[in-house]
Amino acid sequence: MSAVGQQAKETGAQGVGGTTASKAAAAIDRAKAEGRAALVGYLPAGFPTVQESIDAAIALARNGADVIEVGIPYSDPVMDGSVIQAATTEALANGFHVASVFEVVKAVTEATEAAVLVMTYWNPVMRMGVDEFARRLAEAGGAGLITPDLIPDEAAEWFEASDKYGLDRVFLVAPSTTAERMAMTVAATRGFTYAVSLMGVTGARAAVDESAQRVVAEARAAGAERVCVGLGVSNAEHVREIGAYADGVIVGTAIVSALREGGPEAVGRLTAELSGGLKRSDRA
Repeated sequence: MSAVGQQAKETGAQGVGGTTASKAAAAIDRAKAEGRAALVGYLPAGFPTVQESIDAAIALARNGADVIEVGIPYSDPVMDGSVIQAATTEALANGFHVASVFEVVKAVTEATEAAVLVMTYWNPVMRMGVDEFARRLAEAGGAGLITPDLIPDEAAEWFEASDKYGLDRVFLVAPSTTAERMAMTVAATRGFTYAVSLMGVTGARAAVDESAQRVVAEARAAGAERVCVGLGVSNAEHVREIGAYADGVIVGTAIVSALREGGPEAVGRLTAELSGGLKRSDRA
């Protein structure tokens, strides 16, 4: 095992079996107990306003989302597609500040049972201070962080803060991830492993890349207890397809588009439709 993997194991990064309880893992396990995959929905904080992003996230939870990703708008969103980039640019233009994400998380966790994760590039966390950010997120009731541009090799400070405040740490794996790095990333993760279904930026697509199933299998072979698939998921058929082999299905762009076009009510309608793809089954 690599030094990073050993450090993660020693600090309890194996989810339910470790030293820190995981809100995201608990939400995914509740869905599994109902015979279905979990639905994970993404929305950017502050789009189009802070209050509307709160209302939309609550609509997500009340219409079938088990886990909610609240994104922090960032000026250089290299992994985001055009729809999410436009939304986050608008949020920033409307005066969004990073500290407002804690207001969103607190409001959603108080109003719903969903596990609420913050998805963010690492720079905003570093600017605030890793310990300070983690403390405020925990106080707001947040489950943890999804960090698309942070790799375990460079996450020592986040390991310490996430264990100190009992937060999930979700890292990403992709079709290009080597076996060695897959094992390292899975060992460092708490909550679930985020499997990118295809190479490139986020965005709704007509079909989900077949490599998603391979990435899930490789993550499980590396020891991942829970694997959720994102990037390219846009309709109930995608949700049904991925839910047959993954522990959770992540939808972002389609939900952001619904919010732009029809407000929180449209988010609720789409979420109900997407959750319809997660029918009870004989999933193990």
